[in-house]
Amino acid sequence: MIAVLKHGTTPQQVNHLVNWLKQMNLDVHLSEGTQVTVLGLIGDTSRVDMDLLKSLEIVETVKRVSEPFKQANRKFHPLDSVIACGDVPIGGGHFAMIAGPCSVESEEQIIEVAQAVKASGANILRGGAFKPRTSPYAFQGMKGEGIRLLLKAKEATKMPIVTEIMNISTLDLFADVDVIQVGARNMQNFDLLKELGKTNKPILLKRGLANTLQELLMSAEYIMSEGNENVILCERGIRTFETATRNTLDLSAVSVLHNLSHLPVVVDPSHATGKASLVAPMAYAAAAANADGIMIEVHNNPSCALCDGPQSLTPAQFDDLNRRVRKVREAIL
Repeated sequence: MIAVLKHGTTPQQVNHLVNWLKQMNLDVHLSEGTQVTVLGLIGDTSRVDMDLLKSLEIVETVKRVSEPFKQANRKFHPLDSVIACGDVPIGGGHFAMIAGPCSVESEEQIIEVAQAVKASGANILRGGAFKPRTSPYAFQGMKGEGIRLLLKAKEATKMPIVTEIMNISTLDLFADVDVIQVGARNMQNFDLLKELGKTNKPILLKRGLANTLQELLMSAEYIMSEGNENVILCERGIRTFETATRNTLDLSAVSVLHNLSHLPVVVDPSHATGKASLVAPMAYAAAAANADGIMIEVHNNPSCALCDGPQSLTPAQFDDLNRRVRKVREAIL
């Protein structure tokens, strides 16, 4: 349920109403804009007398929210959320270019790639330390050592870093990581999501291979319901009958998610297409769709990469891509 308050309502009136609602064992989410203040009521709202609430002098309208996701819902939070990733904001008109290798392989590799992508305009460094792989025999990442090397690259470039968590038991290793990524395979690992909800770190939540957008938002709700509102959604392609690409990039998801939710939406064309030659066109399309950020895999020697080399761009290719993405954004804004 949401209650929209009248323009000119004083902070004292808002606090009085919020306290009254909390006495009904409801959580109250307050969203204050320049023209409108919205109270989102979470819990058993059946005990709320809608007619009584509507009759209050400071209340403009009261509506029930039919969608099962509440805190991620734009009705609860009309303005775009801006998530601070280190010193880099995402959302609300702030665009992030996230780039780096699929997997951290060595100190020389990660620092070389980090310096290259930063020089080309990237503002967040990505790199895998824990790697979920389909085959148990494939490279699984450098784990804790990989995070240590990512932090060295962060120190060398001053870029915030994002890397994927596989198991909550390793959370202590992520103490100095700026953004924790939840991969597609863990999108509905609800125990993991709830534990991440108890942190205050930004969480980059990737859509599962065969999950609907409502399921993605419900996973975000798991994190937010525990108190962490710093969630970034990521469209990375879904599994369809098409075999020409690794996955099918659902760019309509950007607009749909922006309509349904206030959370930022990032697009990962590297995992979606699985082919380096297709990454740039899909990145341009994502920028044209008004994504809040793009995540690109970049490797200094893709043919020798230990993970996902076929979809990785060289630093020179990334430089060209980033330059063209900026032009696309200039054209649509």
